Order: sequence, then C-alpha cells, then structure tokens
Amino acid sequence: MVNTKQKQEKFQTNEGLMTDIVKEAKIKEIQDLELRIQQFQQTSQESIQQKRNEVLSPLLEKAQNAIDEVAKEQNYTYIFDISLGSIVYGEESRDIMPLVKSKLGIE
Repeated sequence: MVNTKQKQEKFQTNEGLMTDIVKEAKIKEIQDLELRIQQFQQTSQESIQQKRNEVLSPLLEKAQNAIDEVAKEQNYTYIFDISLGSIVYGEESRDIMPLVKSKLGIE
C-alpha cells in the first residue's frame, strides 16, 4: 500500500515530466487520499471514544452510587474530587442568589 508521503515524493520527482492534466489528476488523487485518511482518523477516534464511554459508564455509575451512599451515611454536604476540580456529591441546598442580589441591591 502506497502512503500519501510516498505519492507526494513520487509526484515531486516526476512533476517536470507530467502534463498539466496529469499533474492536476495526481494532485487531486493525493488530496482525496489525505481526505480519506483524515475521515478514517476522525471516525476511529469517535469509535474509540464511544467504546471507552460504553466500558467506563457502568464503573463510573457504580462509583458515584457508592460516593452518594457514603455521603448520606456520614452526613456530608459536599464531596469534592480535587483531581478533577469538581463536586462529586452535593446535598440539595437552598439557592442563595435572591439573597445575594438583595444584598447587592439588584432586582
């Protein structure tokens, strides 16, 4: 199988011997090959991501359920995952935005 780089090198080597029509055809052939490679890479990445989500989803759900249970059993209000910089558990709480707006004089 000839790759894009090989086709480009062969084209550059023989370019001087080609007619304009042949040059255009070869350039189009190389561009089409590059496009197919990009599409294949994108499709492959999407497939890998989908499979990764498919495999990890049950594990993450199980871990989240365990975190929720421990938080409730131990009366935690919030649990942070410092590696992600996010909240992994948060107890239902009041929205203080109206109070803050009132304090700032905002309606």
